[in-house]
Amino acid sequence: MLPRSQPVANSFDADERLRWVERVARLMDSQFRLPGTRFRFGLDPLLGLLPVVGDLSTTVVSVALLMTMFRHGASGAVVVRMALNILIDTVVGGIPILGNVFDFAYKSNERNVALLRRHYAEGRHGGSGRGLILLLLVVLAAVVGLVGWGSVALLRWGWHYFN
Repeated sequence: MLPRSQPVANSFDADERLRWVERVARLMDSQFRLPGTRFRFGLDPLLGLLPVVGDLSTTVVSVALLMTMFRHGASGAVVVRMALNILIDTVVGGIPILGNVFDFAYKSNERNVALLRRHYAEGRHGGSGRGLILLLLVVLAAVVGLVGWGSVALLRWGWHYFN
């Protein structure tokens, strides 16, 4: 039996902050299992059931994870792909009913951790792209604002329509 090698100092598993990202991503996307099935879900789709506040809170967690991954080695190109995952999750997840179903299936945080793991495995971590990240954050904030505004407008319309 070969001795088990320790993680390299700059590997994904050696960095406690990146393992923290992985644990939070699991909590948000696949912490719980539907009994008797292989179907897994996390807090993201459950919080998404709360109009506006739930979707915004899950987006904030996803962006915090993204920023942590960026600070610890994700290159600009990987961060763009991660931000697109979050953007898709936020935009589609913000659609009433369809978005709730989508949140159970689309696990953007775990997708992002997998992207970063692959990036580390290829030995390409340590890149920079601060300007690109700032632009993405501004766009993401605008989208989150529009989703919030749209959700409030939809709720107001529904309230007036049914009253």
